[in-house]
Amino acid sequence: MANIPLKGSERTAMRGARELAPTDPTERLEVTILVRRRARQDLAARVAACVSGRAAGSYLSRDEFAKRHGADPADLAAVRAFAAAHGLAVEQEDAARRTVVLSGTAAQFCAAFSVQLRQMSHPGGGYRGRTGAILLPADLADIVEAVLGLDSRPQAAAHFRVRRPAASGAASYTPIQVASAYGFPSGTGQGQCVALIELGGGFRLADLDTYFKSLGVATPSVVAVSVDHAANSPTNDANGPDGEVMLDVEVVGAIAPQTNIVVYFAPNTDAGFLDAITTAVHDTTHKPSVISISWGGPESSWTAQAMTAMDDAFQAAATMGITVCVASGDNGSSDGVTDGGDHVDFPASSPFALACGGTTLQATGSSISSETVWNDGANNGASGGGVSSFFAVPSWQTGLKAVDNKGQATALSKRGVPDVAGNADPQTGYDVRIDGTNTVIGGTSAVAPLWAALIARINQVSGKPAGYLNPSLYQHPTALRDITRGNNGDFDAAAGWDACTGLGSPNGAALAGIV
Repeated sequence: MANIPLKGSERTAMRGARELAPTDPTERLEVTILVRRRARQDLAARVAACVSGRAAGSYLSRDEFAKRHGADPADLAAVRAFAAAHGLAVEQEDAARRTVVLSGTAAQFCAAFSVQLRQMSHPGGGYRGRTGAILLPADLADIVEAVLGLDSRPQAAAHFRVRRPAASGAASYTPIQVASAYGFPSGTGQGQCVALIELGGGFRLADLDTYFKSLGVATPSVVAVSVDHAANSPTNDANGPDGEVMLDVEVVGAIAPQTNIVVYFAPNTDAGFLDAITTAVHDTTHKPSVISISWGGPESSWTAQAMTAMDDAFQAAATMGITVCVASGDNGSSDGVTDGGDHVDFPASSPFALACGGTTLQATGSSISSETVWNDGANNGASGGGVSSFFAVPSWQTGLKAVDNKGQATALSKRGVPDVAGNADPQTGYDVRIDGTNTVIGGTSAVAPLWAALIARINQVSGKPAGYLNPSLYQHPTALRDITRGNNGDFDAAAGWDACTGLGSPNGAALAGIV
């Protein structure tokens, strides 16, 4: 039976990578298989209702979603049969997540998917890689939508920046002070759950207790969930992933201290990232109403199958009333790609993510004296933003234009990033505690949990989930503070939406009124 290339599975080597040797054929690995969902046409109608803003009163519960739109048992059985034929073991099977995790040797996976796995050297470290497409037997071609984890390259980076020596005019704020400046509505997030997706690092409860005591806030409930064998593993390096984990927990916990914070730790691979997101979306124990993601990478570094799979997970979240906040990146209009072009960060570029850009904020109490696009040059970062190369223009961005640094306005050809913004400049950053040290951190990594905490407060006060916010925000742009000064490299701020700060930073009271 002829094998068929899996659409969107094509890989190329990382820039600057070189092959060392074929992967040890006896190396054991785990691979995530994503199968199609049932009743996709019915789901499309529900997603359309979310886009039009008509779904708020008819969100599905997680159990309802699983029954209607999970995997068909026959499709899961077909994957099991395929695994058995190639000597692969089924480690996990989850119909709601449409996920089967298989384990086996490198040689078995190479034979099963007609790929060659090689050990690669890269300036950032070594990885197990492949090039070209994954091949599937014809009887699985319509069933399997993604095969992730054969390639172990690091898929994403954390979008935070530790402040360098303070420049003239530098300031720092506690998360509570930032929330006050933005006029967040009162609330503690009681009854809500915020999920944090983390691809490394960890937190220490002693640090959290010390930090929240300094703010006069009770330490919130923080639970770690292991995904694909990853765990809460502090590194003792404040400049490493611990900085991301602690920043996320401390921003959410300071602003919404009675929120249940659940941290999903996963490996930094395409499989780990997707598995963490689908685990959070379909978690029937903790039931997060908001998901905050501060990791990502340029769209050009992803396979189409991985982007499509993650975007599909965000669509599922929308139909269940879950808001997904994602940092837009810290490398301005290039997103750190050195080819001279403009790039945006994924997963922020998914139309079903609330993409969060960055500003430089000067404020005293609840009074903002200045707010501009965050752009501190090549060394200390700038708000990520621009135009997607993958996702079509969503209906709620129809007619919008991106203004370049020459003042020329061009209609969006695809999805524009970001949607919203908030304080991100390390020079006006957040007072946090990382690995026993008090420090100041910025980056759009801080903006995603800032918005997540705001939404937790709004959900608590309104008694219902805000859900998929993007359509409502674009219909009510005056609920945000328009940022009209600054640039992120190739794009300028402008009145209304722009490719630096989106619609602007939060106007908390006004936002509470439209949700």
